[in-house]
Amino acid sequence: MSEGTMHQHRSAPRLSRILACAAVPVMLVAAGCSSDSGGDKDASPSASASPSVSAKPTVKPAAFSKLPEPCKSIKQKTVDSLVPGAKDKSGTADKSNDVSARGGCSWNGLDSKGVDGSQYRWLSVSYMRYDSDQTRGAGDKLAEEYYAKQVEAAKATDGAKKVKDEPTAGTGDQATTVTYDLRKTDADFKYATVVTRTENVVATVIYNGAGYQGAKSPKGADLLKDAQKAAKEAVASVTAANK
Repeated sequence: MSEGTMHQHRSAPRLSRILACAAVPVMLVAAGCSSDSGGDKDASPSASASPSVSAKPTVKPAAFSKLPEPCKSIKQKTVDSLVPGAKDKSGTADKSNDVSARGGCSWNGLDSKGVDGSQYRWLSVSYMRYDSDQTRGAGDKLAEEYYAKQVEAAKATDGAKKVKDEPTAGTGDQATTVTYDLRKTDADFKYATVVTRTENVVATVIYNGAGYQGAKSPKGADLLKDAQKAAKEAVASVTAANK
């Protein structure tokens, strides 16, 4: 056999293998046809394995799943002290289509002092609770955003004068007190608003008062102290409701 004939015989299998590999899918070529020497080889595990799908990070569950009954969240003796002469000592509940997520209650009264005039007081507590959500985030973070908005809303009260805000220690995870003066119904009102956050719940306590018929307006420091007391009770009620 001549050298040329031998070369043709050796080239024929190689040419057949190349043509065969050109006709099969690319993935198979990668597995067994990438070389014309050494015979068929098994595909490596990394080449044949399906790409891994990374799992979405889970958000931590919300700490509180319930809200207290708003009209019972502040002790009766505290209501009696802060709102003397209250029209309804049991309070007036806010309307809510989901009491597990939001709710509120208010009390108001005019305490007559005879020839010394009358003192008007108004107290309210409101709650907002957030569940953790895979899309929106953890409940406590959502509550933190709402907490900040409530503080800014209190500071931006229309007609408010001498507005001051300060952090309030010892009440929930976060607390801010906003105080201001407001003229309305021909009287000078003093306001104290305490916005608090405990885990995934925001509680807002508003306390205000004014003097009528010649009575002096209440002292701002007294109103502030009383509002902060009510706020502590409102926060404690959240923990108690979830035990």
